[in-house]
Amino acid sequence: MILAHLANFAHVPATLAMWFQSDAPTVSFSIGGLLSNMGWPARVIAIILFIMSIWSLAVMIDRWLYFNAAKKQSREFAPKVAGALKDGRLDEAIKLGDRSKKSHLAEVVTAGLQEFRSFGSGGTITEEQVESSQRALERSEAIVHAKLKRGLGGLATIGSTAPFIGLLGTVIGILNAFQAIATQKTSGIGAVAGGISEALVTTAFGLFVAIPAVMTFNYFTNKVEAFDVEMDNSSSELVDYFIKQSHR
Repeated sequence: MILAHLANFAHVPATLAMWFQSDAPTVSFSIGGLLSNMGWPARVIAIILFIMSIWSLAVMIDRWLYFNAAKKQSREFAPKVAGALKDGRLDEAIKLGDRSKKSHLAEVVTAGLQEFRSFGSGGTITEEQVESSQRALERSEAIVHAKLKRGLGGLATIGSTAPFIGLLGTVIGILNAFQAIATQKTSGIGAVAGGISEALVTTAFGLFVAIPAVMTFNYFTNKVEAFDVEMDNSSSELVDYFIKQSHR
């Protein structure tokens, strides 16, 4: 009896090997082979993910260049404008801000200085003049903050939706695999190769697009928060400067 059972079990590996080997030569799991086995719904999903990846890459490059330029120009602008204001050279401070087009600090400080200068340089500095300059600083901060966050909303959307778009392709691939099993007479893995390729490619592509997008979104968001702190501090220091000028 024992020998009979062992003989039955011995046929199982052979059966499995025949199942896997029946259509094995026609199955290719290379990138080209996976793409060729994909149906049009999965290809459309892959194209959508490809467009999302290009968009996110463009946003990453744009924000990286913009933030680096803002940081560099702000470091050069801050000591120069501080020296100009210390000597009472208001017009020169404004000219320094106009030359630093990409500096977040320069844009905010220049807006406050221009509003302050619009009241005229002669006479006593009034409380209304200081308050008007402070409101100009706040408006400029809001505008610069919006410029700094440009594109980050799309990056967050791509990071949160790309895995689900890839999952949709996975579901379609699994459905196609089961349909192939039900309709085709062949029992080898070649019968379900198309569905398996769709599930593998779209899932991997969705994660490949989403992970860098989420990581860079968090990185750039922290950068924007740091820039906001710098703008708040600069605005506060400039208001203090106006108040000191009014008491002279």
